[in-house]
Amino acid sequence: MKTAVFFSLVSASLFAEELPDIRTVPADLAVPALREGPPAAGKRVKQGLHVLYLPTDWKPGAKMPVIVELAGNGGYTNKFGDVSTGLPEGSNLGYGLSAGHGFIWLCAPYLNEKGDEIAITWWGNPPAYDPQPTLKYLRETVKSVCRDYGGDESKVVLCGFSRGAIACNYLGLYDNETAKLWCGFLAYSHYDGVKTWPYLHSDRESALTRLKRLGSRPQFICGEGSNAQETEAYLRPLLPEADLTFLSTGFRNHNDAWTLRPSPAREKAREWLQRVISDRRADPKP
Repeated sequence: MKTAVFFSLVSASLFAEELPDIRTVPADLAVPALREGPPAAGKRVKQGLHVLYLPTDWKPGAKMPVIVELAGNGGYTNKFGDVSTGLPEGSNLGYGLSAGHGFIWLCAPYLNEKGDEIAITWWGNPPAYDPQPTLKYLRETVKSVCRDYGGDESKVVLCGFSRGAIACNYLGLYDNETAKLWCGFLAYSHYDGVKTWPYLHSDRESALTRLKRLGSRPQFICGEGSNAQETEAYLRPLLPEADLTFLSTGFRNHNDAWTLRPSPAREKAREWLQRVISDRRADPKP
């Protein structure tokens, strides 16, 4: 069994290296620079510890769907030149998926155990990695964005890259109060329960407890190389009837900037996103 797993990992690595680099495809989008002052249409601003972007077609009083994004771990680099800062302002998925219109885009932080600083790696502080300050901030911020800027509470999609992909379930489905916020999930590169990590309850049994809170809501699961297919092999036997989409980005990179350039994967992700917000919201209760 160990030999089979080893060859599977080697094969996946070789497959990823054979795929094109994202930089071979010119970007057709650029995330707007952070600006000072209050939020406004087409403006991306820092509010406390999170980053908020109101789309170009935003108007006061109108209801709009919301993309909530969670970043990957910070301090990450690889041989392809991919970098993750771990900060909300370094995120790209939501802007690439929406192209800057039609969705409010909220980039939420992970917090330390005191809840007063951003956690660059995982959430809380080692060795406990307490997620409660992050969960509290996440719930309160989503609710305030919906209340203050016209976010549609029935159309909030949670997405994330790497650490954020794991957090779609680990944090997004952590408890009933948090789980009920979302109408769908997009996890890019990694998935809760596929591997064990340094924080508590990353084991499969705990992940399955969280997964029960998904209900009938859809998930779009993608990754570089064969990452998504490895997740599919884990997840399909557990949820054979679930609304799950699995797709490779078609690139070799561990880099959420793939959504800032045209590709079949981005087209499919955008189609999925439109379907999710167009469908009647599934009952989120576990």
